[in-house]
Amino acid sequence: MTIEERIRRDIEGRIRSGAWLPGQRIPFEAELATRYGCARATANKALTRLAREGLIERRRRAGSFVAQPQVRSAVVGVPDIAALLAERGEPHRWQLLGREEDAELPADVTDGRGDRWLAVCGIHHAAAAPFGWEQRWIDCASVPAAEAAEFADVAPGSWLLVNVPWSDARHRVRAVGASPATAAALEIARGSACLQIERWTWRGDRPVTYVRQTFPGDRYDLVETFASE
Repeated sequence: MTIEERIRRDIEGRIRSGAWLPGQRIPFEAELATRYGCARATANKALTRLAREGLIERRRRAGSFVAQPQVRSAVVGVPDIAALLAERGEPHRWQLLGREEDAELPADVTDGRGDRWLAVCGIHHAAAAPFGWEQRWIDCASVPAAEAAEFADVAPGSWLLVNVPWSDARHRVRAVGASPATAAALEIARGSACLQIERWTWRGDRPVTYVRQTFPGDRYDLVETFASE
């Protein structure tokens, strides 16, 4: 292994483990050169490669910093946030904040046809930082097993994808400003730009779940690939 590869491996390991958080400054080239006993050009090449891979951000005259990782997801389909983060090499942790039986859908949701709803809310964490704020309603008539699920360690979305098949889905994607509750959950300033995804899934003519997921605007990319016929 070359010195350049060692530098890249060590920095990448600290970033992916959460030891170095987004926004944290990376040692300057001169510091790395001294630490690894190499030329500054070698350290520069390692940092340039890390920047090209999206792990760090290089700023003129300020140095290099851990980048805010962006998770890319297809617009079509129902993604598993834990799996998306795992593909990027980031540890995922679900933090359950609330669970309410016999809940009501939000007042602005007018197309719910479920009989009895279980509401679950919590935070998806990527490494040591909040990644997404989730509010979910599950139709207990369609998914009776959800009433016995605690969702303390496994996010409801991940649980549903494993346990409940769905036949149809609808997405609504929009830009929103962080509400006080969202800002507190995601540890961002009120009014910060966020991406909000609302999703219905059905099995036949019965709803399975309705969810609102809100992410800081610089953390999540929606991607779709098209081909001409």
